[in-house]
Amino acid sequence: MTSRIPGFYRLPPEQRLSTLESRTALGESDRSSFGKDALKIDVADLMIENVIGTFALPLGVGINFQINGEDVLVPMVVEEPSVVAAVSNMAKLARGAGGFLAETDPSVMIGQIQLMPTEDPDRTAELLEAAIPMLMEKGAGVHPRLESRGGGLRGMEVRKVLYDEPGEAQEILVVLHIYLDCVDAMGANMVNTLAEFLAPYVRQVTGAQVGLRILSNLADRRLARAEVRIPAELLDQKDIAGAEVAQRIASAYRFAYADPHRAATHNKGVMNGIDAVALATGNDWRAIEAGAHAYAARSGQYRSLTRWTVDENGNLLGQIEVPIQVGVVGGPIRVHPTVRSNLKLLNLSTAGELAQIMAAVGLAQNLGALRALATEGIQQGHMRMHARSVAATAGARPEDVPAVASALCSEGDFSIEAAKRILREMGQS
Repeated sequence: MTSRIPGFYRLPPEQRLSTLESRTALGESDRSSFGKDALKIDVADLMIENVIGTFALPLGVGINFQINGEDVLVPMVVEEPSVVAAVSNMAKLARGAGGFLAETDPSVMIGQIQLMPTEDPDRTAELLEAAIPMLMEKGAGVHPRLESRGGGLRGMEVRKVLYDEPGEAQEILVVLHIYLDCVDAMGANMVNTLAEFLAPYVRQVTGAQVGLRILSNLADRRLARAEVRIPAELLDQKDIAGAEVAQRIASAYRFAYADPHRAATHNKGVMNGIDAVALATGNDWRAIEAGAHAYAARSGQYRSLTRWTVDENGNLLGQIEVPIQVGVVGGPIRVHPTVRSNLKLLNLSTAGELAQIMAAVGLAQNLGALRALATEGIQQGHMRMHARSVAATAGARPEDVPAVASALCSEGDFSIEAAKRILREMGQS
């Protein structure tokens, strides 16, 4: 299977699906999974409360990706124009340099058991520290099926956390961290179950009242990393040499590292790619967002999730490190037909593989945005992608949308008024 599909964007949706079926394990049975009625109302009613219907978003495919030497087709659910086009273009660019390299940590999630403030937090922490061997023994059998798959409890740690909000009395909170390897599950329910199970034992050994018992979405024991190294000549633009483009991209990164206002927009672009894959695969994109942004602020200042430098040979080196807590079993993956087909399209078997792909997609999306910002500006390319939506909003019939969009791009005017005028002119001719 190759993810390189020239002209894929020019095909109508039905032919795109047929093309994917000829290259992957997708078959006739998956066609209904990609239709507008894929999620039946009775299935939706099992997933959340108070269901009254379903809400559709576009599902596209990122093509051209090569990650760790393997070709990958990436399902992406997103409403914003240019996201899928940008990652596909950057994947094609990276492909010419050997593609992306990626890796992940084991799927260790963190659970927290909070103890309410005591008169002697140091003594409370000592008692809890001494009880860790007993707590490890108690917790070992809570998830036997997880242990049979190679996961389970990996350790515990006692922390003292200072609450020092200005104008309020300070408190020292004693917190027990529980480290659980969730293997191929996201693991929220498993971590919460373990924390609830251990809470009475924690109270017994410390004599302190237990507060919250909940997972942390800052999954900094479950990091995913990706990198790409692109020769300068592959970055050549019509009027800008590739070496200059590389330097401009590195400068844009340094801006994001130094300034939280820029970093927020920089990282939003990264998450455009990561979230789109999370949605397509039935994963909790809100948890991933929360963890990623918290990780970006781990130094005490909010910074870039990616790093772009120019090496001694003039190559552009891009790197990303981000917590990504995803699963390929459990949750909506069991019941949502489109999610199941999207995972089949990805052709993976572990949560770690999915996290690697998501990191690479985030890096590619960031590269696309930085290259545009450093050269032609973000708006020109974005509006070219947006032209079809403008044409449709102006009232163009589906068969007329490509011609109207092309005319809008030629004029450089992407307003509704321009689209309506072009439609009138087409009607007159």
